[in-house]
Amino acid sequence: MPDKTVPTSDALRPGSGQASRFTLHAQIGRLLFVGIPDPVLDAATRRTLEELRVGGVILFRRNIGTPAEISALTAALHGLPSRPLVAIDHEGGRVQRLGEPFTRFPPAAVVGQTGNPDFAYRVGRAMAAELASVGIDLSFAPVLDVHSNPANPIIGDRAFSSDPVLVSEMGIALMRGLHDGGVLSCGKHFPGHGDTETDSHLELPIVRRSRAELERTELATFRAAIAAGVPMLMSAHVVYPALDPEQPATLSRAILTDLLRGELHFDGVVASDDLEMRAILNHGSIGDAAVASLRAGTDALLVCEELPRAAEAFAAIENAVAKGALDGGLITAAAARIQGLRARRRDASPVECPLPNAQHRALLEELQAI
Repeated sequence: MPDKTVPTSDALRPGSGQASRFTLHAQIGRLLFVGIPDPVLDAATRRTLEELRVGGVILFRRNIGTPAEISALTAALHGLPSRPLVAIDHEGGRVQRLGEPFTRFPPAAVVGQTGNPDFAYRVGRAMAAELASVGIDLSFAPVLDVHSNPANPIIGDRAFSSDPVLVSEMGIALMRGLHDGGVLSCGKHFPGHGDTETDSHLELPIVRRSRAELERTELATFRAAIAAGVPMLMSAHVVYPALDPEQPATLSRAILTDLLRGELHFDGVVASDDLEMRAILNHGSIGDAAVASLRAGTDALLVCEELPRAAEAFAAIENAVAKGALDGGLITAAAARIQGLRARRRDASPVECPLPNAQHRALLEELQAI
């Protein structure tokens, strides 16, 4: 993939200053947050990550070994020329990739049942200490969805509560705990996944609430998190006819740009949920989805399962800019926001945290006793 300088925005035009110009290649790469196949960084995967210049790598259970092995993997990833952020889904409960000797905290609903945001803060702080000890920079948490539909197959106890006020308080507290422990946070799934009756991993859900209902329930938690300074939000692969009658949030400019940026004044990083989920891939190619998501207002494109699909998304974006179908200024702005997020991560020095951790186990027991 040769580097190209494409004059699609002021930041990319020749004459704007050699030192200030980024290649299109480097900017696109920064937008990709990808999964890798193994618990070690093999030569072929390293080459692909270097060619794509990815902005982030997401760890899954297939990548997890002992704490020493995880640390070796994150060190190898941080040593790549693009210095990607290393991310993981670490909510507690059924969405936690790390097993023993890491502390396995209960799902958010159990923390929410305490009614005390201090517990959420302490859980977030403990999670951050353990994640930072093995070199992880970013956790895709807290869940800001409101558990408003008992038939929901994907959120359920991942939500703190059915009360938007309590979800806001708990989510913000957990976010602050993560940050104080040196780990970046990402609230999810905007504009709210709590009222769905289908799983977006398998098909495209629809939430038919009115705009007024969405304001009272789903959007309330995201408004609060934005006011509290959440640095990153993940979109939902869900259609909300009251907001956009056709496109899911991940592909909707009405939702990600007009609503999230314009009305809610969010200036952080917008991440897509995994573009390989069937809610998206059942309706088009990964390349089409990547271009449409960027056009809608996404900054970070998640491609979690198949690394070749990340290369396919990269090529589609590059081609769309070259043909004038995608404004290069959107890529410049997205890359700048991701760079701002990267600048907030802690330095790469090891963070000491004994595993298993007696204090964190004591906190777990305290939660279980309530």
